[in-house]
Amino acid sequence: MVMKPMVKVVIYSMLTVAAVVWLLPVLWVVISSLKTNSDLYSFPPKLWPQPVTFEHFKAAFSKGDFGLYFMNSTIVTVSSTLLLLLINSMAGFALAKYRFRGSAIILIAFISTLMIPIEVIMIPIFKVLSALGMYNSLLAIIIPPAATPTGVFLMRQYLLSVPDELLEAARMDGAGEWKIYWSIILPIAKPILAVLAIFSFMWRWDDFVWPLIAISDPSKYTIQLALSNFIGEYNVDWGSLLAMSVITMLPVLIVFMVFQRYFVSGMITSGMKG
Repeated sequence: MVMKPMVKVVIYSMLTVAAVVWLLPVLWVVISSLKTNSDLYSFPPKLWPQPVTFEHFKAAFSKGDFGLYFMNSTIVTVSSTLLLLLINSMAGFALAKYRFRGSAIILIAFISTLMIPIEVIMIPIFKVLSALGMYNSLLAIIIPPAATPTGVFLMRQYLLSVPDELLEAARMDGAGEWKIYWSIILPIAKPILAVLAIFSFMWRWDDFVWPLIAISDPSKYTIQLALSNFIGEYNVDWGSLLAMSVITMLPVLIVFMVFQRYFVSGMITSGMKG
């Protein structure tokens, strides 16, 4: 159905307004990070910093070892994302293309865990990690989210669209299951892998609660834990907190810009078959 020009104008106008409303808090954080302390606490608030200053960024880096915190966050986020892509793609491939007794039950069990709040399983996960000697290490943040029911479900739904005949032809040519997975499944699944990479990177980079529970050594803090250092008992260093918040947005934005061309197609195709 061809959309009428007037309807298209109305829809695009509504989407533009919604995008602006959503971006306003982000733009305000960016603008406020460039204000002097006098402008930051002035009332009524000034829309634009006069003059523009980077003193809050300098102060934030001088007060803490943010190079270390960024490195910790990078190690955790990249390792966890790569592990998630590997495990979820293999599980999704198995559930989509292999028929074995109990496969439906396994899929239902995976999906049913979506209804369990993360707060309910935090204590059992913490006890398991402590028993394995992983408490207060980066592995305690990397391993628990390595396999997610959402990722397995999306991978399985996407791979259902891959023709079985393609895999059978590869087997007739002598390709093993690992060869099929590595040479056929992964290249075809690039869109949904990009979707999962974006989600995983965003979740791990912005995660605060679980690192707060699993890490007690300040030298192993992630960037989100480091940001809490600017919040004292009686006051908040808003300038430094805003400056570092702006910097922490950049990696997620960069990852999304890199993978955005796969994002929409991956989300659409993952729901095409049931």
